[in-house]
Amino acid sequence: MPTEQVKRGGRRARLAKRAAKPAFDPCPPGQIGGQYTPLTQSEIAAIHETALRLLETLGMGEVPDRLADDLRAAGAKTGPQDRLVFPRDMIERSIFLAAKTFTLHGRDPARSITVGGDRVYFGTGGAAVQTLDIETGLYRPSTLADLHGFTRLQDTLANVSWFTRCCVATDIPDNFDLDVNTAYALIRNTTKPVATSFTLAEHVAPIIQMLDIAAGGPGAFAERPFLKAHISPVISPLRYGEDAVDVVYECIAHNIPMSCITAAQAGATAPATMAGFLAQSLAETLASLVMVNTIKPGFPMVFSNWPFIIDLRTGAFAGGSGETAVLNAASAQIINALGLPSGVACSMTDAKAIDAQYGAEKGLTSLAAALAGGNLIYESSGMTASLLGASFEAFVLDDEMHSHTYRALRGIEVTEENLGFDTICHSVLGEGHFLGSVHTHAAMERDYFYPALADRSEPRTWQEGGARDAWRTAREKAREVLRKHHPQYLSPEQDAEIRTKFRILS
Repeated sequence: MPTEQVKRGGRRARLAKRAAKPAFDPCPPGQIGGQYTPLTQSEIAAIHETALRLLETLGMGEVPDRLADDLRAAGAKTGPQDRLVFPRDMIERSIFLAAKTFTLHGRDPARSITVGGDRVYFGTGGAAVQTLDIETGLYRPSTLADLHGFTRLQDTLANVSWFTRCCVATDIPDNFDLDVNTAYALIRNTTKPVATSFTLAEHVAPIIQMLDIAAGGPGAFAERPFLKAHISPVISPLRYGEDAVDVVYECIAHNIPMSCITAAQAGATAPATMAGFLAQSLAETLASLVMVNTIKPGFPMVFSNWPFIIDLRTGAFAGGSGETAVLNAASAQIINALGLPSGVACSMTDAKAIDAQYGAEKGLTSLAAALAGGNLIYESSGMTASLLGASFEAFVLDDEMHSHTYRALRGIEVTEENLGFDTICHSVLGEGHFLGSVHTHAAMERDYFYPALADRSEPRTWQEGGARDAWRTAREKAREVLRKHHPQYLSPEQDAEIRTKFRILS
């Protein structure tokens, strides 16, 4: 007769063990995606073929002279209306030469992640011009103080694997001061990988001086870059943006890895049909890939093809839609089929409040992107109001949501031990339940995620505790972190040197 030892112990010991951090994290970042495949292989091939035809027939317009010379030298030809067209062998060569994986460094090496392959990571994006005020619950213009607060808050959140500045400091009118103070807020308040954008190419070199100070001296940043640039060098439909192209050249010169982002809008700057949208958007992001690998073959670039949906009745952005979910999942699937590091954007709820709409839209879109295997899922933390807003409470709630998603990605491990034949026999013929068994306790530590914020109590207990909703719980957690967490990631000497060279406004 199969036997199993039964675990005994007092209530106090059981509670202490449950409160302690488990020896095995059941849902860490970097789980494997790819389970959801909205497109068949033949459909991917058809979209890819259409993208190649677009680039070899229409090509790209408004190509800056410097880039045009480089592209022609690499094989581009003159097309209709002074556009440049790309022969398909030129595109295929760029795909072959492109970096397939690379390290997104944190200043703390333990926080670095590998981009590419089949691993999934949630992070941030966005340029919210409004912040959901943690005191009033209403929106107001985002400030530099908000950016510092958001950076400090996410520094404590395990599932934000990298931090892109999530809001724009609208209280800084000068663009250079804005870029400088944004970069400073990132390096002061976190050692995770970070990302920002540069308004103009001439802002890059001075900010590199700041990053070198944080990294330990002249040239140190380039040896181990911990900041990534977000650039949109292609303007839909199918033309380059001169200022952004200049930023690309400057970032490559200073070894700043980049996400080249295509953000077309279905029915406005790209076809309303989903297949047509994917074909044009793929062509545009391939144009970015060709550009980067013409300038410097193999340079680290995240292939960031972000399908955006608008409500065709009103023109309003619809970031929390089912169409957003399936299109970003399909985009991740296509990029992964090309073997490139993939970046998509999800969890872009249109909700203004932390409410049922918020939870439904974030859960639907972020899970779809993760299941499809997006390597980097942008906008996935803290964003509200169709990317116009950012919320401290949202960061806290989204972090817990990501744990559930990672647990879903982890799936089910079917082993002889996990099948539990002996345990079932013992329980059926013995005590008639599984509550005290070693098998159950082992699974409890290994297989289950226990949320800190979600309320699983029964209604009476919930009512006696003040009938709290998720917004209130997350607000209290965010307030606590903002009150207590003031990291010192720059030494006094580094901070003083930066303040001597730059106009730091905080």
